[in-house]
Amino acid sequence: MRPKGKSKSMRRTVLAGLCGAALAGAVLTAPAQARTGGQEHPFAGGLSWQLKESGSDARFRGLAAVSRDTAWVAGAKGTVLRTSDGGRTWRDVSPPGAGSLEFRDVEAFDGRRAVVLAIGEGEASRVLRTDDGGATWTESFRNTDSRAFYDCMTFFDRRHGLAVSDPVDGRYRILSTADGGRSWKVLPNTGMPAAQQGEAAFAASGQCLVGSGPRDVWLATGGAARARVLHSADRGLTWRATDVPVPAGDPARGVFGLAFRDRTHGIAVGGDHRADQASPKAAATTRDGGRTWRPAGQPPAAYRSGVAFLPHSRATALAVGPTGTDVTSDGGRTWRTVDPGSYDTVDCAGAKGCWAAGEKGRIARLERG
Repeated sequence: MRPKGKSKSMRRTVLAGLCGAALAGAVLTAPAQARTGGQEHPFAGGLSWQLKESGSDARFRGLAAVSRDTAWVAGAKGTVLRTSDGGRTWRDVSPPGAGSLEFRDVEAFDGRRAVVLAIGEGEASRVLRTDDGGATWTESFRNTDSRAFYDCMTFFDRRHGLAVSDPVDGRYRILSTADGGRSWKVLPNTGMPAAQQGEAAFAASGQCLVGSGPRDVWLATGGAARARVLHSADRGLTWRATDVPVPAGDPARGVFGLAFRDRTHGIAVGGDHRADQASPKAAATTRDGGRTWRPAGQPPAAYRSGVAFLPHSRATALAVGPTGTDVTSDGGRTWRTVDPGSYDTVDCAGAKGCWAAGEKGRIARLERG
C-alpha cells in the first residue's frame, strides 16, 4: 500500500506496519505452542493447523495452494519456497539476486509454473515467472513509473491475469496478461472510477485483488474515508465501486482480503492493522457479486488480513491475522476464533488442501486430528 497524497514518511510508516513492526506486540501474546510448532487448537470438524518447518525466517505474505501436497510461498528478502510433499520439506527456489525485493503475492498453476509479484515504489515493483519449479526465473515486468506501486495480482486461468497498482493520476492502474504472466500491458483507465483521497490497496496477503470464474474480479481498498470494493465483470476494463462497512478513515484501515466462492457470494475482511487499535466490524459479506455488502453479525475478534473458503464448501471459510484464525460456517455472517497462531495469508485448493503462512517463516497445513 502506498496511500496517494501522503508524505513519503507516512508511506513508509504504513508499509512498516504491514511488514510486522506494528504487530509485534500482538504476536508476543500468543501461547508458546502456537509460536514454536506442533498441533494447535482443533477446529472445523477436528481439523487444525499443523506447523511445517520451513527453514526460513522470512515473512510470507504470498501463498499459492496447488494441492494438499504442493504449495508455494513468497515473502521478504526475495524469498520463494516450494513444497511437493505436503510441507515435510521445502525447497528454496528464490530468484537469484532478488534479496532486496519484497514479494507479496504468488500465483501458481502447478508445481512447476508460478508467477511472483514484488512490491514497492518505481522499479521495486516487478513480476517474475518460472516454468521449471523455480530453477530459473524470467522477469516479465518492471515498473518504470515512479508514481505506481503494485500490490496484488490474480489469474482467471492459466493465461489471463491482472495486477493492480495504487492510484496513478487519481485512478487505480491495472496490468493485464494473456500469456500466463510472460508479458504485461497497462489497461486503459477510462472504465475505472476515481479514487478517494488517500485510497490505496493493501499488499498484506496477496488478496486485495481476487477473481472468480473467467471474467469477474474484485479489488479491495482502504486508507480513505470509506473502505470500498471495486468489481469488474470484463477482466478489468470497467469497474463499479461499492462502500463496505468495515473500519475506515485512516491509512491503516480498510479491506485487506477478499474471497469469493463463486461470482455472487463473497467475504471481505480487514480492520486496523495496528496492534494497539481495535477492529470492530472488520468483516462483511455480499450475496450479489459485490453490488451490496452487509456487516458480519458476529465479526472476527480482531484485524484479519487473509480469508479463504474451504474447498467444496458453500459456507465454511477461514480468516487469518497476526492474533489468530477465525472460522465461519454460515458464509461469513458469524465468526469464532479457533486458533491463536499468527498468520498473514491463507489459501485453499481441492481435497482440504488449505495452507497458511506468515511471520518468521511460519507455514502450516490444515490437517485432521
